[in-house]
Amino acid sequence: MRVKICGVTDPAAFRAACAAGADLVGFVFFPPSPRAVSPGTAASLSALHPGGPERVGLFVDPDDDALATVLRAVSLDVVQLHGDETPERLAAIRVRFGVRVMKAVGVATRAEAEDAVARFGAVADMLLFDAKPPPGATRPGGNAVPIEWSVLCGLDVPVPWLLAGGLTPANVAEAIAVSGAPGVDVSSGVERARGVKDPALIRAFIAAARGA
Repeated sequence: MRVKICGVTDPAAFRAACAAGADLVGFVFFPPSPRAVSPGTAASLSALHPGGPERVGLFVDPDDDALATVLRAVSLDVVQLHGDETPERLAAIRVRFGVRVMKAVGVATRAEAEDAVARFGAVADMLLFDAKPPPGATRPGGNAVPIEWSVLCGLDVPVPWLLAGGLTPANVAEAIAVSGAPGVDVSSGVERARGVKDPALIRAFIAAARGA
C-alpha cells in the first residue's frame, strides 16, 4: 500500500509525513490552490529530510518554462499532471525532463475510468483517479469530493495507481477495501484548516491505510 501526502507546505507536515513512512510527498505548484508553494519553499522543505519519500510536483497544464523553473530549484522524482494534458504532452515531458510522470484524471463512472486507462496507461508511469471537480471549483483536485469507489474495483490498470478524493483517516480503509486501490493520496483530509496539514492526522491516515 503506497501512501501519498499531497499539498505539504510547512516543516511540521513534511517531517510528520517522513516520520510516519509516507511513500510520496507532494508539493503543489498551482497558484489558485491554498496549498501552493514556491519552488524555493519546496526546496527548503525537501532539504529537511534527505532521502525518504519520493518528491512529487503537482502542476496543471504547465509549459516547459514553468517545469524548468521548478526543477532547477528542487529535485522531483515525479511530475503529477492534473490538467488537460494529452498523452503526447506526457511523453514529451518525460523525454525532455527525464522524470517520471503521473497523470491525474477525474472520473465518475467505470467507463470514464476505463477511457483514462486506455488513453494514458501506455505513457504515464502512474495514474491517479480523483473525483471530478464540483461546479464552480477553481481547482481540478483537492476539493474533498469522493469518487464512487466501486467503479474502480477490478479495473485493469497496467501501471501503479492511486485513489484520491475526499479520503480521511476515518474512511480510507473502507475506500481501499471497496476500490481495490494499491495506493492512496490525501490532501484536505489531513488538514486542521484549509491548506494547513495536521501532523496527527497525517500519522493517523498513514496508519489506517497501512492497516487496511
